[in-house]
Amino acid sequence: MKTRRAFLQKIGMASASIPFLSAGLSSWNLSKVKSEQEPVLRVALMGLGGYAGRVAEAIQKCQRVKITALVSGTPEKLQTWGKKYNVPEKSCYNYQNFDTIKLNKEVDAVYVITPNALHHAHTLRAAKAGKHVICEKPMAISVKEGREMIEACARAGVQLLVGYRMHFEPTTLEVIRMRNEGAFGTIKFFQGLCGFKIGDPTQWRLNKALAGGGSLMDIGIYALNGSRYMVGEEPVWVTAQETKTDAVKFKEGVDETIQFQLGFKSGAIASCLSTYNMNHLDKFFLNGDKGFAEMQPSTGYGPIKGRTNKGEINAPVVVHQTVQMDEMAAILLDGKKPVVAVDGEEGLKDLRIIEAIYKAVASGKKIVL
Repeated sequence: MKTRRAFLQKIGMASASIPFLSAGLSSWNLSKVKSEQEPVLRVALMGLGGYAGRVAEAIQKCQRVKITALVSGTPEKLQTWGKKYNVPEKSCYNYQNFDTIKLNKEVDAVYVITPNALHHAHTLRAAKAGKHVICEKPMAISVKEGREMIEACARAGVQLLVGYRMHFEPTTLEVIRMRNEGAFGTIKFFQGLCGFKIGDPTQWRLNKALAGGGSLMDIGIYALNGSRYMVGEEPVWVTAQETKTDAVKFKEGVDETIQFQLGFKSGAIASCLSTYNMNHLDKFFLNGDKGFAEMQPSTGYGPIKGRTNKGEINAPVVVHQTVQMDEMAAILLDGKKPVVAVDGEEGLKDLRIIEAIYKAVASGKKIVL
């Protein structure tokens, strides 16, 4: 105990000498201090696609998370991943026998990383099995589904978290800290630009039945969610416009490009762009009457870069998913409260706005939230 106490004291003194670390990132640094007594979150990864691979690699660097089970409809993946991450065959499941995971005492939570339209069903099954759920965003493809997921987890006595990795990213948290302390004054405007030129036209992201939409559900949600945590309010109205240049690739119900505007009770406004037809779009800009914050890149996997009217933000460069998973372990195992919520209610708020954006596109009218 003396060694750990001395180490914590050193951390405290070091952070006290650097105001930025002390004020904005002390909780992040202290989360890295691991004692032998801290429990480890044992996770089953459900859906072994590209992003699951990124998560799995990130977990190898986690202090408090371990992969203990795998779920996939592809036997070859279960075999390959099982060997790579030391998961025994008895803890490898397909979608037919998944429900038996309730008998596996080596699994605390299921991380659902399947296509959007499957989140609802897979979350309900995981909750029924008595496991906590971490669900990738968007949490579901409708408000109705989102509510049912929250209710199912509540009935089962398990927690539902959503994979909002940016809610734990150091540069993002520093901007939020500065805003909360009044560094930018009264917030007036936010701009969020998120997009990329999508490739394979046969992929599930361009299939409405699996994706639930198009660019807004996949990449635009970053600008939408970002507008809320950057401004620090919930929007009260939305307007939106859609542009489609390729009706073959982007079929009915799969949006190519959507511009949307949000209004907040304080009078602040947000202007956002979501697209599958332009690269090099990854920027947040927050403007107040006393200053500004700019992040570019703002949500990508690589280092997030930020600056304000006071200069560059020199935050630690981290693997987003590693920090996310360790912080989620603290939420699920210790009851830690994150700076920005990542629970089911947070996911539901985004779904309500997404539905309003699609309604605004279809009607051409301002939608009151």
